[in-house]
Amino acid sequence: MTRYGLLILPATNRVYARAAVDLTRAELEIFGRSAIEGRIGELDTEVVGGASYVTFGGDGLTERDLAVLGNLSAGYALFEIVGELLRPIEWRRLDRYDDDLLTIQKYPGKTNEQFTKLLLNVTLLASDWATEMTSRRFRVLDPLCGRGTTLNQALMYGFDAAGIERDQKDVEAYRAFITTWLKQKRVKHRVLESGPVRRERKVVGRRVRIELAATREEHKAGQTQLLDVVNADTARSAEFFRPETVDLIVADAPYGVQHGSRTAGQGLTRDPLALLADAAPVWARLLRPGGALGISWNTHVASRDDAAATLADAGLTVVDSEPYRALRHRVDQSIMRDVLVARRPA
Repeated sequence: MTRYGLLILPATNRVYARAAVDLTRAELEIFGRSAIEGRIGELDTEVVGGASYVTFGGDGLTERDLAVLGNLSAGYALFEIVGELLRPIEWRRLDRYDDDLLTIQKYPGKTNEQFTKLLLNVTLLASDWATEMTSRRFRVLDPLCGRGTTLNQALMYGFDAAGIERDQKDVEAYRAFITTWLKQKRVKHRVLESGPVRRERKVVGRRVRIELAATREEHKAGQTQLLDVVNADTARSAEFFRPETVDLIVADAPYGVQHGSRTAGQGLTRDPLALLADAAPVWARLLRPGGALGISWNTHVASRDDAAATLADAGLTVVDSEPYRALRHRVDQSIMRDVLVARRPA
């Protein structure tokens, strides 16, 4: 069996960097089980020349397999191990745009870009379409989208991205960022809608919809992506998005430290379970059968078992295999972040 060494991407967040090796091993195992048909095995960790590598065996990995693995959240470079030498392996990523789409925004409470990518990856790999990662244009919804970190990662992959966010300032900040970025990068795009949404002469939310394409050739061929962001309460998502039209739902829940969760019944609370109980049934109805939902949260304010029970009550099936349980990691002294992924039965 051929042995490979994966060089870990340096993380700007030192705490996340310490967790990156273990998270990469778990993510790689999920890739192997879901998208590469079990052709990955014998995972280990080695230090070569002072750098940490996640090593693994690959039984007949194809060019397509390597293209899938190129999207590992912390993957920096891949090598084939030949004796004591490392032979570089060329791999292709899904990335469609310059990486500053993900890195240029800086603000308090922003989710680490590497973790956002990991959360999107493991959610996608739990869906019925895991093997189509490099060929399907997924539709991704972040129902707690903030200033758009997940939306930008979905766009980077070439997917359609939708989001809903209660805080109007966050939505306006994201609208200003993305429209400026598209203009500066000369990305072919068209603003389809920007402004208030009215029903029965009342403003029920605000919305921005943008059609874009990575290249002029794709734009001319009609191969466009859609970005759709709504300023409204997430529990009202079904008023803006049709049932069974979303492949993946990905959310990083408020941690109850700097930011709390808001629900119609309780207002501001540190407990994300109240938000989840209120919104998960709505989110579940938006998922296509076979689609998946992935959510991260602070376990100091809600237990994994309680969060899993809330998703189950919404009609979702929690994916509870060992690699998914290995995604728990410390963010800082007050935040222990965990990940739950659940599927809508086909």
